[in-house]
Amino acid sequence: MRISILGSTGSIGRQTLDVARNLAGCEVVALTANSSIDLLAKQTAEFRPSLVVCGDAAGAKELQSRLGRGIEIMHGMDGLIAAANISETDTVVNALVGNIGLKPTHSAILAGKKIALANKETLVTAGELLMPMLAANNAEILPVDSEHSAIFQCLQGAANNPIRRLILAGSGGPFRGMTAAQLENVTIDQALAHPKWSMGKKISIDSATLMNKGLEAIEAARLFAMPAEKIHVVIHPQSIIHSAIEFDDGAILAQMSFPDMTQPIQYALTYPNRHPLPSPQYLDLFAQNLTFQPPDTQTFPCLALALDALKTGGYMPTVLNAANEVAVDKFLSGQLDFNNIPKFVESAMNDFAKKTNIDELIIDNILTIDHFYRHEHFNRSEG
Repeated sequence: MRISILGSTGSIGRQTLDVARNLAGCEVVALTANSSIDLLAKQTAEFRPSLVVCGDAAGAKELQSRLGRGIEIMHGMDGLIAAANISETDTVVNALVGNIGLKPTHSAILAGKKIALANKETLVTAGELLMPMLAANNAEILPVDSEHSAIFQCLQGAANNPIRRLILAGSGGPFRGMTAAQLENVTIDQALAHPKWSMGKKISIDSATLMNKGLEAIEAARLFAMPAEKIHVVIHPQSIIHSAIEFDDGAILAQMSFPDMTQPIQYALTYPNRHPLPSPQYLDLFAQNLTFQPPDTQTFPCLALALDALKTGGYMPTVLNAANEVAVDKFLSGQLDFNNIPKFVESAMNDFAKKTNIDELIIDNILTIDHFYRHEHFNRSEG
C-alpha cells in the first residue's frame, strides 16, 4: 500500500501516520502541510516520501534548507494536486480542513485513486458533481469520519436491502443542554473544549455550533445516495454508537467502538480487510450507559441551516460552507460572537436565494461562488 497524506500535520494526518507505522508494507509517498514546517520536516525525516508540499514558497525554501536535495518540494495548490495524483500513490488520504480539499479530491478522482476522505467540505460543496465521476474514472471514496465510517461498516451487512433511514449520531458538543442566553458570552477556549474528541480548531467550533453535524448530514446524503428526509440526527453524548442504519422492517444496525479515530482511519486504508491495532481501546459494555436525545435546532440553528441547504441542493451547500468557514475564522479571531455564527451563515444563504442566473453545476461555478461568499459578499456587506 502506497499513500499520500494531504494535511499530515493535523489531527487526522498525525493519526494516519500512527496507523501507517503499524501497517506492514505501508509506504508514505507524499506528505503535505500548510505552515507546520517543524513537524512536517520531522515527518519527512522519518517516512522519506518522494514529494513534500507546504503552504507557500517561504515554507518550501525553509524545508529545502532542512531536507537537502533528495526530496521534491512543492507548495500551494499545485503541490496539493501533485500529491493527490502522483503516480506512485494508490491511496490518497485527504485530511485537509475546509474547501481547499476540493481540487485535490477532484484531481485524485480523475487519476483513478482510492480516496480515504476526511475532508467533508469536498462532498458538501461538490458531492453532487463528484460522486457520479467515481465509476467513470475507476476511483473510490472511502469515508474516514467516524460517523460515515460507521454507516459504511453497517452497510457491509445490509445485503442491498432497502434502507429506511441513516441515523447520524453526534455528542452534542461542549454546550449540549445550554440555552441561547447561556451561549451569549462563551469564550473561544470553552468552544474548543470538546468533551469526547480531540480535533482541530475549525472542526471543534463546528461541533460546538452543531454545524459539523449538519455538514456530515450533507456528506452522508452524497456518499450514500440518500435524500434529506432519510437522514436523521440524534444526540448521543457518550459517543459510543457512532452511527446506524435502519431497515424497512425496523431492524437497526449500529457500529459501536471507543471514541478513537485510528479505527475508522485504518479501516478506510485496509478495506475490505480488518487488521489488528497495536493498542486497541476495547469497549467495556458493562461500563456504558447509553442515552439519546433529539438535537436542539432552536438553540443551535446551524444544524437546521445545513439541512435546509441539503434540501435546496445545487450551490446552496457551497454558500453555507463558505460562509461558515468565514464565520468560524471571525469567531476564533474575536470578531464575531458565538451566537452570531448562524446569523452570519444565514445572511449569505438568504442572499444567494435571491440569485437565479446560475444553473449548471460545474467545478468552476462552485469555486466562483465559494470565492464570492468567502471574500466579496461580506466585505461588500460590511462596507
